[in-house]
Amino acid sequence: AFLHLTGYDLSIEEIKRFRQWGSLTPGHPERGHTPGVETTTGPLGQGVGNAVGMAIAERLLAARFNGHGETIVDHRTWAFCSDGDLMEGVASEACSLAGHLGLGKLTLIYDDNHITIDGDTALSFSEEVAQRFLGYGWRVLKVADGNDLEAIDQALAQAAGEYDRPTLIVLRTIIGYPAPTRQNTAKAHGEALGKDEIRKTKEILGWPVDEPFFVPVEVAEEKLRIRARGQELRERWEHRLGRLEIASRSLAMTFKDTIAGKLDLPWDGVLPTFPAGSALATRQASAATLQSLVEAVPALAGGSADLAGSTGTNVKGLDTFSAERPGRNLAWGIREHGMAAAMNGMALHGGVRPYGSTFLVFADYMKPSIRLAALMGLPVIYIFTHDSIGVGEDGPTHQPIEQLAMLRGIPNMAVIRPGDAAETAEAWRAALERKDGPTALILTRQKLPVLDRSGLGAAAGTARGAYVLYEPKGAPEAIAIGTGSELNVALTAALRLEGEGIRVRVVSMTSWEHFRRQPQSYRDEVLPPAIRARVSIEAGARFGWLEWVTDAGVSIGLDHFGASAPGERLFQEFGFTPDAVAQAVRRVIGRTTR
Repeated sequence: AFLHLTGYDLSIEEIKRFRQWGSLTPGHPERGHTPGVETTTGPLGQGVGNAVGMAIAERLLAARFNGHGETIVDHRTWAFCSDGDLMEGVASEACSLAGHLGLGKLTLIYDDNHITIDGDTALSFSEEVAQRFLGYGWRVLKVADGNDLEAIDQALAQAAGEYDRPTLIVLRTIIGYPAPTRQNTAKAHGEALGKDEIRKTKEILGWPVDEPFFVPVEVAEEKLRIRARGQELRERWEHRLGRLEIASRSLAMTFKDTIAGKLDLPWDGVLPTFPAGSALATRQASAATLQSLVEAVPALAGGSADLAGSTGTNVKGLDTFSAERPGRNLAWGIREHGMAAAMNGMALHGGVRPYGSTFLVFADYMKPSIRLAALMGLPVIYIFTHDSIGVGEDGPTHQPIEQLAMLRGIPNMAVIRPGDAAETAEAWRAALERKDGPTALILTRQKLPVLDRSGLGAAAGTARGAYVLYEPKGAPEAIAIGTGSELNVALTAALRLEGEGIRVRVVSMTSWEHFRRQPQSYRDEVLPPAIRARVSIEAGARFGWLEWVTDAGVSIGLDHFGASAPGERLFQEFGFTPDAVAQAVRRVIGRTTR
């Protein structure tokens, strides 16, 4: 309704079709579906984190592009939030960070109506929100009456003059006002008022009771003024951009390309190479790749949830984002969920390619934001390290088992688990080239051999999701499919079996999602339908592997939690060895087990 009344391309007919099939007015606002909707909302607290990310992005771009006497990036982020939003932990994480970073161009307008779906907030919520935000380092303004337009105007003006601290405006309102029996009740939250209540409410407002979807004349006139004002502000900004083009055409063009998300890199000159025969954890290879990429892609910005040293995201040569300086290294603190929600806001804002990192097992803390990134098609990048029981001594609390299956189960999510350093570099390329959804890079703690590619498939096949790593002499009898740290296990098993006269093709399956996007002809080339004797090996839950090994194959996986011991010992104890793969291959082709 507000979008319609402020001049967006959303007709009154679409308002009438609220929540109906094919309408532009779904039950919760969806970005990319309804004109004017900047982020998909509904899951409480997420929009608060998005707003923090948008404010971060504004500061990054302002520092980069404001120059030559022209201010191209200079806007504020305003967000409405509810009691429910501020109860959610993700909002606390994000707002704590916003106060620490001194995001002075961020304002939250808190609709403090004391009502949730279950009833009065007193059922479960008695904290002093204003005091909490003062503790976060925010400026807090209060408006005692949500119908006092003059007081609201003054509060908004005060917030607009703040540059050092984010602002919370506590706006005390009455939900459902002025409906005579529903106002200030939980029923006003999501239930239709009903014909009788609508009639009585219109009588109180002095509106025609028999005219549905009534818009007062003064509101319709204000709609035209709002559109005219917006157009004027837009034209002023375009004039500033035009002056920048005269002063520095290169900076202006770079700004346009950055906002458009344009990426045109000489990849061979950007991606690092790694010496064959060496050993390197894929997290280390990722760190080296990221270090090269930040120089070539100034839009890249991100960091870690307090694990930068372990995840390889503390990039050298970049400032850390702080209240004093908008650097591209972001210290998110131990706030995985807040990090993920803010990353969505950065991507929504545009001009920034955000990445965030933590251990794979903690992807669980981020799941709601990851899901929304996939739903909105945001090109955010997650760096998940310590990806299996290879974590070792930290034990089952830190050893991810089901997280790969969870991430792969999210529609429009791309999960890439590279098997060596060369594949890791190519995984970064695939992540950056993807513009229509998020990518998760799944990386090892432990060192893996950097494969000698002479006689093996090129790592460039990583982007296709699966490729033939090793082809035996003669037609293959079976296919061994490996990912991540288990890729070399599959390769070692195949080479041993070749000595027994058993011909095994080895397929590196880096990403199910990228492989599904390939033409059927390519998929059949890599996994010929006629070869149904297949063995997969991955140190995680076997859920979903049937799609690739068929009912004639075997999946070597882990459907129980791990244990505390050195990683190598755990791989032996749980059967992630060349011998286990060899035995499984012999079994699926009907050979005697040795």
